[in-house]
Amino acid sequence: MKFGIHSEQYQNNFSKEETQKFTEVFGELTQEFAEKLNTGVPSSDESVQVLVRRHYEFCLQFWTPTKEAYKSLAMTYILPSPYRDAYEEVAEGLGKYHYDAVCIWADKNL
Repeated sequence: MKFGIHSEQYQNNFSKEETQKFTEVFGELTQEFAEKLNTGVPSSDESVQVLVRRHYEFCLQFWTPTKEAYKSLAMTYILPSPYRDAYEEVAEGLGKYHYDAVCIWADKNL
């Protein structure tokens, strides 16, 4: 599983260890989303919405997205992009599932 595809485009002051930890946490979150998808839990389910909250809090380490910006980030999970391809490698339909969950959460919380 390869995440952080465009990370080389951005300057940061994170150590190699911090970057590795970010990758691990993001991978764990992604696997949790995939498990929910694969067991048929709707993206609107409270347990999935808790995962979105954790995803949003993860993003806060790097930037503070508005509702529109957060939903736009999630859109990269469904539009043709390396992000979508990475999600689809984990589970078919995962990008759309995560996008739908983000939109629900963002509309209620941002």
